[in-house]
Amino acid sequence: MGASAGGLEALEQFLQHVPPETTAAFVVVQHLDPDHKGMLVELLQRATRLPVEEVRDHVTIASGRVYVIPPNADVGILRGRLLLTPPNAPRGLRLPIDYFLRSLAEDQGALAVGVILSGMGSDGTAGLRAIKEKGGLGLVQDPATAKFDGMPRSAILAGVADVVAPADELAERALAYLRRAPQLSVPSVIIDARSQTGLEKIVLLLRARTGHDFSLYKKSTLYRRVERRIGIHQLEGIAQYVRYLQENPAEVDLLFKELLIGVTQFFRDPEVWDRLTKEVVPELLAGQARGVTVRAWVAGCSTGEEAYSLAMVFHEALAKLGPRESHPVQIFATDLDHDAIERARQAVYPVTIAADVSPERLARFFVRDPGGYRVGKAIRESVIFAEHDVIRDPPFTKLDLVSCRNVLIYLEPELQKKLLPVFHYSLKPGGLLVLGSAESIGPYGDRFESLGGKARVFRRREGDSQVQPVAFPYTFAQPLPAGTDTAPTPRAQPSLEALTDKWVLQHFAPAAVLATEDGDILYASARTGKYLEPAVGKATLNLYAMAREGLRQELGGALQRVRRTREPVVVRGLVVGTNGGRQTVDLTVQPLDDPPALKGKVLIVFTDAPVVPDSPRPGKAGKRGARPSPPQSPRVAELSADLQRSREELQTTREEMQSSQEELKSANEELQSTNEELQSTNEELTTSREEMQSLNEELQTVNAELSSKVEQLSRSTADLKNLLNSTEIATLFLDGKLNVRRYTDRATTLFKLIPGDVGRPLTDLTSQVVYPDLAADAREVLRTLVFKEKQARTLDGRWCLVRVMPYRTLDDRIEGVVMTFTDITAAKQLEAELRSATGKGGGEQ
Repeated sequence: MGASAGGLEALEQFLQHVPPETTAAFVVVQHLDPDHKGMLVELLQRATRLPVEEVRDHVTIASGRVYVIPPNADVGILRGRLLLTPPNAPRGLRLPIDYFLRSLAEDQGALAVGVILSGMGSDGTAGLRAIKEKGGLGLVQDPATAKFDGMPRSAILAGVADVVAPADELAERALAYLRRAPQLSVPSVIIDARSQTGLEKIVLLLRARTGHDFSLYKKSTLYRRVERRIGIHQLEGIAQYVRYLQENPAEVDLLFKELLIGVTQFFRDPEVWDRLTKEVVPELLAGQARGVTVRAWVAGCSTGEEAYSLAMVFHEALAKLGPRESHPVQIFATDLDHDAIERARQAVYPVTIAADVSPERLARFFVRDPGGYRVGKAIRESVIFAEHDVIRDPPFTKLDLVSCRNVLIYLEPELQKKLLPVFHYSLKPGGLLVLGSAESIGPYGDRFESLGGKARVFRRREGDSQVQPVAFPYTFAQPLPAGTDTAPTPRAQPSLEALTDKWVLQHFAPAAVLATEDGDILYASARTGKYLEPAVGKATLNLYAMAREGLRQELGGALQRVRRTREPVVVRGLVVGTNGGRQTVDLTVQPLDDPPALKGKVLIVFTDAPVVPDSPRPGKAGKRGARPSPPQSPRVAELSADLQRSREELQTTREEMQSSQEELKSANEELQSTNEELQSTNEELTTSREEMQSLNEELQTVNAELSSKVEQLSRSTADLKNLLNSTEIATLFLDGKLNVRRYTDRATTLFKLIPGDVGRPLTDLTSQVVYPDLAADAREVLRTLVFKEKQARTLDGRWCLVRVMPYRTLDDRIEGVVMTFTDITAAKQLEAELRSATGKGGGEQ
């Protein structure tokens, strides 16, 4: 249980509801003053009947006890023993709750329960992530009931809270889960027939709700996650949970997120990242031509930590190579979870990442943010995030590196065997595949070679395997309609009628070919070799290239007419050159519109016709018994030559058209590539928009602060003006050139001042004060910085004390002079009266 500010009250509420006969043990980790002896043990003992004690190093945990962390120490757990270690960070940066929860997850697995109570900051969020990854439970106090909601809110926003409730309700939820948890920690899960049926129904509900098929995910993993949700909701079994899913569609979404296992961290498995940093990535970059974009794909990126880690490694390697070997880096990061992708795009992570990222990398690649750390712009621009299902969606191509770590372990071997060839297809020759520590390439040693070491890094091999067909994802994971029975159905034995029909079709039906309107062959029946032959050169299955002599021109013309009119076309009496002879053929081209699967296709039927030796020309059969045609006249010969030339020109045109079609196909491929780049640009624009929105929010904050400053300055100016006016001392502020900068209201009685006089020289002003040397004395003060004081008379008979002082700014700079004129008329009159009285008294004596 982790708590910080305001956590004492929440801890007391939690422990008050724990019965003394419980079999669970409780470890309390709170942020404590390292220099102050804690009193938490005594305070908690008043709230519970369980024994409460301070953690001692290497103590074995006993059930029904509460252990409290001591000051100035971190606590971890190993094989049921609590171990104390010195703090691993300076004061103010310690994360003792995360430290313990991570060790608890590794040690107890599905039996671990993490509880986050009141406190400031985000300590505990990363620890709950680790517990969820191992199948444990995460409980969080409702922020509305916490004195300080920083820690609970951070865990909720990170999506690692399984239960959110007031502190006094969390104890019952935790103990109810632990009563069911032991069966989740069993290494081998045996799924009976009833549970198997329930799992299949759950898979159907998930597919209908999310569109994603989990039928090829490992049944043991699927079963554990379902059992975990059953324990959280305190249901009796999987059948009841199926009904719960049907009645609560929101639970389907929660289960979907649970199955994605979106748990990750920066530089997870340090040994793997050390190998990538020191060897793999530098060698990959060294083999690239200068200026070539390096492309990588991180499949299953979750909230983006692994993708950003890979981008940092690339940038570090590029920095070592120097500016001459610069390579743009483009990393595609994909995941099923929409919320995880959105968090990854925000690129803001809690301060707890300091436990996984070195201080050097934090300073170089991150910017301190009020919410934690924000990934720097250079790294953020290198990564493109997108929702993508590696099982269903087409893969990225022309990649230098594919990272698919800890994804295959959750899939059945059948699906693993289909995904690995897809990765091989995605990589460039010599490209690298990075797998998790528990994953392997299986039977595909002919496609990948291991680079050795503990890191599961493989290089793509070239050979005969690359010409084998690749089962792309969209061909082996097509979603089935809801309610479809996925169980294999036994193949029915063919009936006598079907066998007879098949035999008749093979021996008596004319030869036929199913093709597209462009002439690409989709299906050919038996005995089509008399009419079609393999083309010379590159292998192709196009009718224009394969048609035999005497058939090619008429076949092309018939296809064009069918495409234009959508009506059947019949050409009779074609003489086709076969192997060593000639055959008269009737050609039928039939457009197909029904059934829907054949819509847009054409059927070409070849029917042998009787051979007529005196047939005058192809395309028109003669009558039986007709006389031989007379010798051709010159006009007929000329027309025949013209016809031959027309046929040759038509053939040339068709060949050019076929070449144009190939060029269009190439252009189409280039457009597809351009489309991918446009998608990348769109992603970058989306990121720029997010950054502009963030910048706009910052500007609004700065504007609010400036408005507050302006308001304060206005109040200060008003206060100062009222203060100066209340003294009734005429004051004149001059700049370094003795021009008027400001004056008080009282000064207008001595100088003829109006607001427009600001900026005018002192010598241009009409004064009531008889002080001819006023400007000269002001210059002297500016030169010597010694103030002057003098009594002067006004034209109306009054007296004033004139003081000329240098004007000093707050940073001790001289920027003019200040003149004050104090009315001393009353003092002068009193002085005159005293002198007069003193003079009269002396005369009388």
